[in-house]
Amino acid sequence: MIDPGSPSEATRRALLRQALGGMVVLAGGSVSAADASRAVAVVYPDLGEPFKQIFTAIIEGIEEKLRGQVASLAVSNAARPAEIAEDLRRRDVKVLIGLGRGGMRIAAALAGELAVLVGCVVSVQETEARAFPVYTLAPDPALLLARLKRLMPAARRVHLVYDPRLNAWLVRLAREAARAEGLELLAQEAGDQAGALRLYAQLLGSADPTRDALWLPQDPTTVDDNVVLSLVLREGWNRSIAVFSSHLAHVKRGALFSLYPDNAELGRSLAMSALRLLGNPRALAAGVAPLRDTRGAVNIRTAAHLGLDVAAAQAGSDLVYPNG
Repeated sequence: MIDPGSPSEATRRALLRQALGGMVVLAGGSVSAADASRAVAVVYPDLGEPFKQIFTAIIEGIEEKLRGQVASLAVSNAARPAEIAEDLRRRDVKVLIGLGRGGMRIAAALAGELAVLVGCVVSVQETEARAFPVYTLAPDPALLLARLKRLMPAARRVHLVYDPRLNAWLVRLAREAARAEGLELLAQEAGDQAGALRLYAQLLGSADPTRDALWLPQDPTTVDDNVVLSLVLREGWNRSIAVFSSHLAHVKRGALFSLYPDNAELGRSLAMSALRLLGNPRALAAGVAPLRDTRGAVNIRTAAHLGLDVAAAQAGSDLVYPNG
């Protein structure tokens, strides 16, 4: 058997790509890259900036990977899935990529007619992803916890307050990631903001600054950007507890670090998933998945306050705060 990673195999693949002259090899055969791009459409909510720019960057990544322009439809909240379905049938679209909540609404309605996948969604209940894959904007716990250990090697425990209706799937991944990094994940459930506030007050009062860190997930129930965030960042600073977040905006306000989407790379990844669905409409398992196409942001003022290696933290980050 040939080792897929061997030079001879890599050479063979390169020669194959050259011989195909821009063909895309799929499970069901080969089609040209142009045919692949014509068979894929993207639907996304018709929103203003900065959301429009985000969707544009993702679509550009999709088109770059597919080597051709895709049909992209900006839809309003009043858009009727039946009319969009008719438009896609006229275009002979085989795979639909839904972006954001608006795109997810259309994709869910058309999942019985087309192969669909969804990306660029902030928070999703697992029941919403039973029929197709949903790639959220929640950073992969494995990436977050690996970065925590790099910035704070002495960390041993990570505290997390979450709503199980939204993030039970994320906590399952986080437990595995924590074990891989030699960390203990202390995840506590909260069904409302009041319950979350009580848990934050308790854990911040008992946390060990030398060993403990607090993770703020993308969870509208447990991470309110006003009351909860203000409390956690204030008490975290006063007690020198490392607070990191799945929200980029929290780093500017004082969280130690976050991961955020690399939009063009996310588009390329969605295109790869679409190619798999073109080859086999059942190639991808339904369910919720985290964001793996990420960039990093760090607050060096917070890093210095915590006694961490500021130069190392800054060198490994794409965005640095304070930036003025």
